[in-house]
Order: sequence, then structure tokens, then C-alpha cells
Amino acid sequence: MLRIYQVNTATWLHSLSAQANLPITLADIPDSAVDLISQLGVNCVWLMGVWERSPAGRQIALTHPDLQKEYTRALPNVQPSDVAGSPYCIRGYSVDPMFGTAADLASFRKRLANRGMKLILDFVPNHVAVDHPWVETHPEYLLQALPEVAQADTSTFFQAPGGAFFAHGKDPYFPAWTDTLQVNAFHPQLRRATISTLLSIAAQCDGVRCDMAMLLTSAVFSKTWGKIASNPPAVDYWEEIIPSVKSAFPNFTFMAEVYWDLEWQLIQQGFNFAYDKRLYDRLLHESAGSIRAHLQADLTYQSHLVRFLENHDEPRAMVTFGPERVRAAAILISTLPGALILHEGQELGHRIKLPVQLHRRPVESSDLNLRDFYQNLLTKWAAPTYPPSTYHSIPATPHPFQPNGHQELIAHSYHHQNRARLVVVNWSNRHVQGYLPLGHLPLSGDTVTLLDQLTGIVYTRNVPDLRSPGLHVILAPWQAHVFEIAAA
Repeated sequence: MLRIYQVNTATWLHSLSAQANLPITLADIPDSAVDLISQLGVNCVWLMGVWERSPAGRQIALTHPDLQKEYTRALPNVQPSDVAGSPYCIRGYSVDPMFGTAADLASFRKRLANRGMKLILDFVPNHVAVDHPWVETHPEYLLQALPEVAQADTSTFFQAPGGAFFAHGKDPYFPAWTDTLQVNAFHPQLRRATISTLLSIAAQCDGVRCDMAMLLTSAVFSKTWGKIASNPPAVDYWEEIIPSVKSAFPNFTFMAEVYWDLEWQLIQQGFNFAYDKRLYDRLLHESAGSIRAHLQADLTYQSHLVRFLENHDEPRAMVTFGPERVRAAAILISTLPGALILHEGQELGHRIKLPVQLHRRPVESSDLNLRDFYQNLLTKWAAPTYPPSTYHSIPATPHPFQPNGHQELIAHSYHHQNRARLVVVNWSNRHVQGYLPLGHLPLSGDTVTLLDQLTGIVYTRNVPDLRSPGLHVILAPWQAHVFEIAAA
């Protein structure tokens, strides 16, 4: 299972610099800071925002009125010097000089590898910065419009100094990102340039998180741009891009940020992992039954999903879920097949969502008990010791004393030989009970022990009873069991 720790490069290095009272770049990161990440039980670091940011984009970020409000909300004493510009307004795929050099990045990658961790970096396929060199050197790579079309919608289109009109990057449902320019996903030379860029990136890391990856599919690109876009090529964008990169780097990982129920489409087009935003929304807003139905999807599909409780786009998990529900949610998603994102500060209970344009963050109190919880969860309770192929979603059945309580229980299991792991979560704010029939587990002998890893309590149960009516479970609100089951 891929377990990813997302780090905001700018704010992380700024904080380390403040602690050391001297400038820290990728070359100078203390071993203790890398060890803190490694000790959490993750096996991959997503170093967000390492690439060269756009000076023109920074100027826009300094003056955008909506962004000003966000800066003040997150950092009341914000100064212009705190605004670095958006890490998704990229001028070039070279390490931003404020973070170091390509050699420094390579050194950091080696330090991660020495600790058994891989490196993921960003790739932004949909757009480039307004001052990207392509404006002058390769305008054909960018989506252009006739003057009468562009002048009728100045919020979506941009006139370059040379006079040509280009589209700003956008998706079909929201206003354009005015610090960016839209690439022409249908242009064959743009695709070749994209492959060349990704080959360069793949030589420097182990995978990429592709920003808003679904925007480049033929159907979405055509919907977004209509007649401005030419007819789509015979081969969809990612079906051309990914195999070309993997032919040179077969073990390179592609992770898609994707919404609108297009996850499976992008997985079929070659992505190793796709965001499971649907599960995130269900955890926030829907019932245990809805979550349970989601987790009964085909294992082939689920093994390609990446689960999360927060990231740089979403509010902090401690705010949205609260201190009790966030632990239940973490136990649930950390024990599912597929991949997991843990966002920097999530394990410390941080509450302030920081705009990505800032490189200084506020000082927040840290919940060290919560960090211990996440460390135990990822290194012990959810350790990947069972074959993912044995994942089994378990529907609970009623107990006579509480006929509807079982509906709040979400449970699944894994097994290997005569051992098993059983995870059950009470996804409600009331005490509930029910049965979990375990006839699918290859339990041998007459009795087994169930060690609850969360509490250390050991239970002994008769195997025939576990098969029918099942394990009797009683759980307080938002509580869970993570049982290791073995022969008595």
C-alpha cells in the first residue's frame, strides 16, 4: 500500500529555517526532520510545489482581492514577503531557486530512499504560467482564440504582449485561473512536449501527482472549450502520454487528482492511482450505509484509489470531522486497499487551511497524542501484513436488543493462512451493537483469540459462533476495533 505524506515545500523549509535561525534549502534539511516523517510509517513523500514559480503569477497573487481575504484569514499578520505565488502556476519544471538546485533535490531523494521512502512531485498538465516561455517560443502549444471571441470574455482570455489572444486555464464549472494559460490538449506537438517534460521529471523522482488530470480527457476538454478546441485526436491524451513515459520508466507512478466520477476512466487510461473524492464526501456528509456501499466496489477498482481526510485543497480534517470522528475516519481509510495521503500537520491536529500561495504559516499548537495515534495506526494497527487481495467488506446483521444498530457499523477483513485482521467502526454518535458473520475467514480449531490492537484487550471466542450468528460487537460513538485474530 502506498502511504504518502504530503509536504508543502515552501512552508516546510520556511519553518525549518525559522527553527534553525538560518536559511534551509533542500540541501540542508536536518536528518531529524526527515526522520520525523519516516517514523510515521509512510513510504512516500509528496514534495508539493518544488518547481519554479511564476513572477507574473506572484504579482497576481499579491493583488487578487479574494486571495487577500484568504491570506488574512489564515495568517492575520501576513506581509507581501509571505506571498510566494501559486505552486500550480509553474513557469518551468526546474527546482525553484529559493528551494535549491536539481542536485539538492537528487540528494533529498536519496535520503528518502535510504529510509525506504519514495518521492512524488507535481505535474500540472492543464495549464502553464502567463509568463511561460511557450508564449513566445511555442504559442501553438497554447489554446488561442480569435480577437472577437477573446474581447467578449476578458475574464477567460488574455492578450499577450505580442498581441495574440490566449485562453486562461480553467475547468468547465468555475471561472478561469487568471494567472495561467490553457494548453491545447489536442495539439500533437503539445503532447510531444508534455512527454519530454515528464521524462525529465521522471528522472528526478518516483512518481507524479497530476493536477486536475480529468481536464485533459477529450470529453472534458471539448466540453470546456467547445468550438475553440479543434476536433479531438483518435487517441485520448493520457492514453498517449502515460505509455510513452512508462516505456522509459516502467515503475514510475502516476496519481490523478480527479473528480466527477471519472476515476475509473483515468485508471483505465493508465493511472496507477486516482483520488477517491467520492469517499471523502461520503465520510463528511453521508451515512454509514452509503460508505459501506462505496467500499463494496470491485477490488480491482478499489486498489487503484487514493484515500484522504484532507489535502491542500480541502479544509483541515480536525475542523471538518472533529476530534472523535477524525480518528474513526483515519482508522477506516488507513486499513482499506489502495493508497493513502496524510497531509502535513494532519497528524498534529492543525486546524488552519493555508492558501498555497503563502510560504509562511501560522504557529499552531500540536496534539502529540494525535501524532502517537497516527504513528501507531500506520506502523502497527494498519501495517500491510495481509494480502490486499483478501479484502472483504462485511455487512453486519441485527442484534435482538438493538435491531437497527448494525446499520451504523462499517467492517472489513483481511486474512492469511490461519490469521486475520478485522476492522469495525461505529460511524455514528450513539452506542450500537450487531453481529459480524465471519464465515468467510479460514479460521481453524475450535476457538480463536481476538487481540484489539487499539486497547490491548484479548478476547477468546468459539469459531462456530463467529460463523453464525457472528462476532457480537458493541461500540460507543465513533469508536472502533482493529482485531488480530489467531488460533487460541
